[in-house]
Amino acid sequence: MKKIIKGNPGYLDYKKKVEIIRTIIYFALVAAVFFLGYSQAHTKKNLLTIVAILGCLPASKALVGVITRFPYPSIASIRAEEIKDKTGYITAIYDMIITSREKVMPMDCIVISGNTIFGYTNSEKVDVKYAASHIRGILNQNQFPDVSVKILNNYTAFLARAEGLNSIAAVEKSDTKELEEQMAHVILNISM
Repeated sequence: MKKIIKGNPGYLDYKKKVEIIRTIIYFALVAAVFFLGYSQAHTKKNLLTIVAILGCLPASKALVGVITRFPYPSIASIRAEEIKDKTGYITAIYDMIITSREKVMPMDCIVISGNTIFGYTNSEKVDVKYAASHIRGILNQNQFPDVSVKILNNYTAFLARAEGLNSIAAVEKSDTKELEEQMAHVILNISM
């Protein structure tokens, strides 16, 4: 299984597979330690039972990772390729689950051009105004003032806006790639 870095298409599906494998291995180790202690002592009251119980903590944490990511698929590869083809001059990040204290907001893609950010989510449950406000607030806290953030549920509108930002960036040829990468890093830090 090829490793996919956070922010690239397919990251959520990759991370789900890794978490599922990790969870299975952890629980298998817990069961093995428990049954080893039981087979040697012929009772559950032994030191290896305590070790097995303590081993349930990291196994349960891995299971929580599986449960939280499970409902959210990665962006379709066709859409990811289409976005990549139309955003050569701007920064695009994919497959995020942005979290706040109150909400979990899956984002399929976010494009960044200078101080303008457009995001796309295919989930109708996401409050797009709240998501935009949350991202803008986090960026302001990290010394990126005056950032315009807009999240869309409509893929066609998002693609048109991303293509427009790319065209503007191609004409202006200003060197904002470092700033865009820094903002992308902040956004990826608040996502699972």
